[in-house]
Amino acid sequence: MEFGIVAALVMSTAAQAADMAVKAPPMAPPPVYSWTGCYIGGNVGGAWHHADQTASRNIRGTIFATPYDLGSANSNGDFIGGAQIGCDYQFAGKWVVGIQGMFDFGNTNSTGNLTDARLTAAFTNPYITTRTRDLYTVTGRIGYLFTPQLLGYVKGGGAWTNTYTAIYSSAPAAYLSESGSADRTGYTVGGGLEHMFAKGWSVFGEYNYADFGRKDIANIAGPLTTSGSATINATRLTMQTALFGVNYKFNFASPVVAKY
Repeated sequence: MEFGIVAALVMSTAAQAADMAVKAPPMAPPPVYSWTGCYIGGNVGGAWHHADQTASRNIRGTIFATPYDLGSANSNGDFIGGAQIGCDYQFAGKWVVGIQGMFDFGNTNSTGNLTDARLTAAFTNPYITTRTRDLYTVTGRIGYLFTPQLLGYVKGGGAWTNTYTAIYSSAPAAYLSESGSADRTGYTVGGGLEHMFAKGWSVFGEYNYADFGRKDIANIAGPLTTSGSATINATRLTMQTALFGVNYKFNFASPVVAKY
């Protein structure tokens, strides 16, 4: 009798111990993501420009009674790529503000036929090419965290590029009539999404629009232009970019605990 009671107690204790052994350990707390810190990264994408040009006077200063219409043209989209550097600060739980410098290298090119009757009478199939070279921006941005890892943002600031234009004729053989270049300053606005997929690492996609206004560019006569004259072109330029990239954030501050 006593032996049976002892055996029952032993079996009950063993069963309880077995139940305790199979219980899962407590789950680790989810990682806390902080967007506060500085970062570096790289990007690739495409760029498009729109150029609208007229010639109001020649290089000697003679004003044309009616400006020459040098036409407008759109580039078909060209590859650009570069790098970015910046710093962000997360505040009020879900908000992020920052500043960024971005440098993208590459050319965007367009070609347009000149249809002004004065030009078609003087030249055979005249056309104009426009090239914008490289794009530099310095912007501020503000974003909202839809989740601890997903940031939606808008940005805006200054933009810089270089424009080169050249006018050609195709007879008796193709030759350069005149050309000119100038550095351009404008503004840019844009927006995108950035996803932090691991502590410190994020990927982003964004669209940007840049407007460089209208600027007079002094052309230089080409080597086969017998008259030696050239024009002052008033060039209106805008650009668009679509970029994808990756950032690595460093110098983290203390983790930000946010409630979602």
